[in-house]
Amino acid sequence: MFGTTLILAIRSIRRHVLRSFLTTLGIIIGVGAVVTMVTLGKATTAAVQQSISSLGTNILQVRPGQGFGRGGGGPRPPDFKPEDVEAIADQIAGVTAVAPQAQTTATAIYEGANWSTTVTGTTLAYFTVQPWPLASGRTWTPAEQAAGKAVCIIGNTVRQNLFRSTDAVGKRFRIGAISCDVIGVLTTRGQGGFGDQDDVVLMPIKAVQRRFTGSRDIRLMLVGVDQAYSTSAVQSSLTDLLRERRNISGGKDDDFNIFDTKQISDTLTSTTTMLTRIVAAVAAISLVVGGIGIMNIMLVSVTERTREIGIRLAIGAVAREVLMQFLVEAVVLSCLGGIIGLILAQAIIALLVPVMQVPWTFDPQINIIAFAISAVIGVVFGYFPARRAAALNPIDALRHE
Repeated sequence: MFGTTLILAIRSIRRHVLRSFLTTLGIIIGVGAVVTMVTLGKATTAAVQQSISSLGTNILQVRPGQGFGRGGGGPRPPDFKPEDVEAIADQIAGVTAVAPQAQTTATAIYEGANWSTTVTGTTLAYFTVQPWPLASGRTWTPAEQAAGKAVCIIGNTVRQNLFRSTDAVGKRFRIGAISCDVIGVLTTRGQGGFGDQDDVVLMPIKAVQRRFTGSRDIRLMLVGVDQAYSTSAVQSSLTDLLRERRNISGGKDDDFNIFDTKQISDTLTSTTTMLTRIVAAVAAISLVVGGIGIMNIMLVSVTERTREIGIRLAIGAVAREVLMQFLVEAVVLSCLGGIIGLILAQAIIALLVPVMQVPWTFDPQINIIAFAISAVIGVVFGYFPARRAAALNPIDALRHE
């Protein structure tokens, strides 16, 4: 009986193709919007996590100053010194390495091409704390680091703008007022939450301090934390040590700030997830509107086919068979809308992912859930019209004009 009922439902839909399509439009838009929003939301979350993870995991970033939204006017807090780096590495348990950084901007020039970039002075510990493989070449040696030799490892953006398609390793170019030998090229990281990560020139920190900044001051320290240790525990120990070294007494605020990259990642992830849920909930309202549209058109269909219903009841059809016929018709309409909505969603996602520059993977869970909801809406909103059709009196139905 169900097979016959399904065939009758499909025939009824085919008799009014345009009306059936317009009826399912709310379901199509609702399913398409929910799947699109959730998929793109997850893709955005993945992009945020990827951007943060490129900074490294289990890393504490230490800077002078009180951070965002804290403190006020007054003298600028002192920068860190090399002795602070040594103290952190020697006195705090769970620290794998400490990479100091001194940064400035300079214009790089090579055979008529020039490019303004960020020059970062650091130590070999940088490649331990924040692993960044080389595409070609090598890192500087401990001897080159100790001597502050003018050797450079460049990012891919710098390589493309200065050396085009040629091999940069072994070339010498001018950056600021000095000449620098390229000994390595970093692998591509791309755009991140902090700008173009490949637009950088890495040099031994002593070379940058002597030839660019003119001081031994350190504006940033990257502290690597052993996986076996809690970052919060290491952060607490680090805070105590720096307060002691910077002579900060009990009641005073810290004149430095420590950022845990994992906490930043968790915060951004939870924020994007919450926004995705809110947008998906708003988009789901159109599913309810689509269900109301199905109920409305099914009531019209019952009125139009009152005489047909009367004939069926008069020749022996029972009420539950009539109810089943109209209920199946409503569910078929809703499911067709769900299928078209899923196809529409995948097409929209395929167009938006390259524009938004986020990773995309097919999520079967949200697609199955959205389709199931469309089927449930067909049952819920189709039951009342089907029940009304089944409750008709055969004599009154046969008299209907």
